[in-house]
Amino acid sequence: MTSRVSETVGPECDREPWPYPVGYGHETELSADVLVVGGGIAGCHAAISAARRGAKVIVIDKGAVVRSGSGGAGVDHWGGAFTNPCSKITPEEAIAKSDEHSPMSSAYAVKHIQYITFKESWDAALDMEDWGMAIRDEDDDFVGADFRDEETKLLFAYDYDARTVLRVQGADVKVYLHREMKRLGITILDRVMATSLLSEGGKPGGRVVGATGLNVRTGEFYVLKAKAIILTTGQPLRIWVFNTELAGSYTAHDDPNCAGDGCAIAWRAGAEFALMERSMDSSGPFRYPAYGTGNPTNTWYGCSIVDANGKEIPWVDSDGALLTTIEQRFHPKPGKGLARLIPDLAERIKSGEFALPLYADLPAMPEHERRAIFGLMVCHEGKTRIPIYKTYTEAGFDPDQDMLQANVLPAEVTGRIPVWWDVKSSGASAVQWRETAFGGGGGLLVDWDMKTNLEGLYAAGNQVTGYMGHVSAAATGRYAGRKVAEYVRTAPDPVADRLQVDTEKERVYRPVAREDGIGWKELQAGVSRIMQDYCGREKSETVLRKGLEWLASIEESEAARAYARNPHELWRTLEVMVRMTVSEMIIHASLARRASSKDLDFWRFDYPELDPPEWKKFVTTRLDEGVVKVGDRPLGFWLEEPYAASYEENYRLHSAR
Repeated sequence: MTSRVSETVGPECDREPWPYPVGYGHETELSADVLVVGGGIAGCHAAISAARRGAKVIVIDKGAVVRSGSGGAGVDHWGGAFTNPCSKITPEEAIAKSDEHSPMSSAYAVKHIQYITFKESWDAALDMEDWGMAIRDEDDDFVGADFRDEETKLLFAYDYDARTVLRVQGADVKVYLHREMKRLGITILDRVMATSLLSEGGKPGGRVVGATGLNVRTGEFYVLKAKAIILTTGQPLRIWVFNTELAGSYTAHDDPNCAGDGCAIAWRAGAEFALMERSMDSSGPFRYPAYGTGNPTNTWYGCSIVDANGKEIPWVDSDGALLTTIEQRFHPKPGKGLARLIPDLAERIKSGEFALPLYADLPAMPEHERRAIFGLMVCHEGKTRIPIYKTYTEAGFDPDQDMLQANVLPAEVTGRIPVWWDVKSSGASAVQWRETAFGGGGGLLVDWDMKTNLEGLYAAGNQVTGYMGHVSAAATGRYAGRKVAEYVRTAPDPVADRLQVDTEKERVYRPVAREDGIGWKELQAGVSRIMQDYCGREKSETVLRKGLEWLASIEESEAARAYARNPHELWRTLEVMVRMTVSEMIIHASLARRASSKDLDFWRFDYPELDPPEWKKFVTTRLDEGVVKVGDRPLGFWLEEPYAASYEENYRLHSAR
């Protein structure tokens, strides 16, 4: 690994006190075999996987890798573990199974990513166990519980017969990953934001040979060269809804610092994207902290719910048959979906059969279930250990005797995804406020090698099209790391184009070169308002194109006067530029799909026909010399030429174990 330092150029940040040394223009050049952009769950697993196979690896993250990213706050359950010794379902059976309550059953589920996840999930869990995370009940706290396997001491969630989802103690998951990365000698550059990808010869569309970065504390500039790059920066957030002051948690799982950096830099480099038009309703800025109210789903799955008079809300199975015991909730009929509360609860509340408010009745649950929900899962799930478990416990909440109130009113079911007790159903948020889709949003299109259309550029985790979540990030990251380690053995050394570096360097420092101008918060508020007004739930050609006009106007005027007083403000200003680019990508993808789609929660009132056969396909977009090129891929392209016709055969040919 080489390092070169150039002379400091550009203005120093003396406009107001700053606690770190500032080095605008100071340049550090580093080289490695593999550069991982994004140190979240996918990035850490990818880096470890590549390093274990002999590759020299650099990881950059604009946070501190030890806790950064959407998985940095923890994980309480580990899904898709279809190869664990207790599983009653194989990956092949799982990929063919359709669960009507799962977003993964959508026609637009990218199933080769699912299959890779299903094949790698258990192995990734075993990796985490080796590195320190508890995935078993080693202290025998749950001996005799219905969800415990006595031989392996594994604890299962949701479906106690299928046994494919593990309960794990993952509050410190990133600590374990960070420790293993340090042990392997991986170079970790904390608080370095990637600002661009470097292409061979400086020409977008060519082989990717590195990236540029900015230290968000010191303002120093990095030139990072590598034989291959893995993008793992996660999904874009805060595109429509920017204000986090009203609700500090904002989203249930995701890091609000996820701006879409990887999407923006890959787009400018010529990478191909799909499903960028997909979205879902947002609860807006008025939601409750994640899992901080009583409910019967996800981390709280199976919890009894009672009304204001203590009357229990009935549960039904996936066929609508009434369940009479708590145990039945966790033993669904083979091949069927999970149990749920009665689907007509809202109507029965209106009729007076049940009285608001509703409560999660933890004391009524069997002891093992009660302790698993609040003491195990809430304690380890992302964003719940401190704000919910610790805060509530210290305030005196006792799950053995206290109930927890639910939100105000049950929401309707949005598409296939039960959105439970979310304030959005009562009109608390504007209908046009959106977010990228949980369980299958837009991203980079990758093949069975996790490779993009650009030579040398790979992606994993929430960065890719159509699948997301903690376990998928871990599984696809470890898989991509193997593929990249294989690739770099014969890849030529990277050579950065100096003109491309200097051009990017000049762009990055423009806001700090100005004496005054518009601040990043005002700029972001304007971008979000454009997306609310011109890329809301109902779309049309004229409205979408007006959105592009407004974004171009802001880029030419307000963004051209963006002003930063210190490295933090420079970082935030560059993030606004990222969100502007992502917004343009979303609008272009929305223009390209000329049909409405229930699966994609995509509505064009100038093309109202719902899912016409000719539009049941992936619409792709990429930037080619400043022009947006639109293409398409058939559903199931991962089993067509040049790939094999089965998941098993493709995995065997590509997995590089």
